[in-house]
Amino acid sequence: MRLLVTALLFLLPLLPPSARGVDAPPAQPAAQKVIIVGGDRDYPPYEFIDKDGKPAGYNVDLTRAIADVMGMKVEFRFGGWSEMRAALMNGEIDVLQGISFSEERSRTIAFSPPHTIVHHAVFARKDTPPVKSIEELRGKQVIVFRDGIMHDTLRDLGFSGNLHFTATPADALRRLSSGADDYAVVAILPGMYLIRELHLTNLVPVATNIAAQKYCYGVKKGNDELLTRFSEGLAILRQTGQYQAIYDRWLGTLEPPRLPWAKALRYGAFVLVPLLLILVATVVWSRTLQKKVAQRTRELAREAAERKRALEELRRHQDKLIQADKMTSLGILVSGVAHEINNPNGLILLNMPILKEVYRDAEEVLESHYRESGNFMLGGLPYARMRNEVPHLLDEMHEGAKRIKRIVEELKDFARKDDSPGDALFDLNSVAQAAVRLADSTIRKATVRFSAEYAADLPMVRGNSQRIEQVLVNLLLNACQALPNTECKITLATFRVGNARIAALSVTDEGVGIAPEHIPRLTDPFFTTKRETGGTGLGLSVSSGIVNEHGGTLKFSSTPGEGTTVVLTLPAAEETP
Repeated sequence: MRLLVTALLFLLPLLPPSARGVDAPPAQPAAQKVIIVGGDRDYPPYEFIDKDGKPAGYNVDLTRAIADVMGMKVEFRFGGWSEMRAALMNGEIDVLQGISFSEERSRTIAFSPPHTIVHHAVFARKDTPPVKSIEELRGKQVIVFRDGIMHDTLRDLGFSGNLHFTATPADALRRLSSGADDYAVVAILPGMYLIRELHLTNLVPVATNIAAQKYCYGVKKGNDELLTRFSEGLAILRQTGQYQAIYDRWLGTLEPPRLPWAKALRYGAFVLVPLLLILVATVVWSRTLQKKVAQRTRELAREAAERKRALEELRRHQDKLIQADKMTSLGILVSGVAHEINNPNGLILLNMPILKEVYRDAEEVLESHYRESGNFMLGGLPYARMRNEVPHLLDEMHEGAKRIKRIVEELKDFARKDDSPGDALFDLNSVAQAAVRLADSTIRKATVRFSAEYAADLPMVRGNSQRIEQVLVNLLLNACQALPNTECKITLATFRVGNARIAALSVTDEGVGIAPEHIPRLTDPFFTTKRETGGTGLGLSVSSGIVNEHGGTLKFSSTPGEGTTVVLTLPAAEETP
């Protein structure tokens, strides 16, 4: 018996786990497939072989980050671009990490959402006559690298006999620098990068942004599962901020630097502080001057009654002097501020169409994901809501930037002083008719009862007809904005003032009218009753200044609820004997 127990104890470890009543350990997973990623060996800063012989660049860092978040193993294989495209189609590599989208390529290649936009430029030697567009390259000797997107583009446009091909953009720029051919078409960032690294100091870009291409991941048609993994990884990197860090590291340094807020505030302080000091000094000086005038006025008041009239005249002139001085200071301030606002607002207006294009390109992918996977979060809100909100947000931002530009232009018009209104003879009837044509679309939307009457005996007026036309357009637009409905009437009429040599024009509307207390302030800068609808309070102020420069007058009369009449008068030109 003891011998039998000993034999069982010896044989027990040799039995399989299931026979011993113990669960078997899980089977080891099969080795993970390595994804072969192809790239161009010489396309900096997007992808290239560095001095240590290793893959580097924006595309490489982006691919490694996607592989990390998606749990993939990748291996890079770099070579000539034409060679890599062929390798993708014959299955030697699985994915190209940087390829520009085109309809022709999409027949054989499936593309991910773009991870950046590549802008192309025309480069030339400094002694070569510049060109402004692709069309101006016809008949010239042009270098492109083989099978690149610009090779396809130029071929489709009919460029053939005058094209010369190289294996890489670097070879194209070296060939151009050596004196061969006339121009080279290369992406702007790789071109500037290679000029700097290769010290090709005789080359410059002569036409920038001739084409903008979407830069994507690409797989052979049918490999949707792999493309989806790269697209999903790219979306994750955008949400976590890793994408922006990679973009800034490789591409941000080559873009025009943006002015930091701190530096902008510092520069603003350099401009505004002296202006504020001048303004404060002006106010102090004007107050001191007012005190002196008041003291002198009291002394003159004690004198004979016949001097009282002269004293009142002096006071009125002094008030005009103070107001003119204030307006001069305000004009200087406005000019400086308008310039500082225009610069960042120009960037907004430039970039908003690109953002709209990016969203339109991404919308199809988002909609596909929405149909397949249901609702998901986008920007912290459900996509079902954001799909309707994002286009409106982009449009509102674009319209807001355009409104800023319009306000800045009006500020600049207000600040601009023109002491010489012009010395040309013009007919007020012709100017009025031109103003009606300019405002025609607005008038048609505002009323169906517009009429114009032009007097036949108007004298000629001397001055700047375009600036008077600006005044008349402003008066017509104000009349249109005052109408509560399209049945209300607007009337324009020209006439001669009695027997005087004065040409006059009136604009009458049946609008909401103007409160009596507001009429004296209508031509004051920045005074408006339409602030909530976008009014700046500068239109009538600028118009009044133009009329004053021409020696004319601008008078307003209004009854609330019934309408407003504006009368413009201008002195006739001197008659020639």
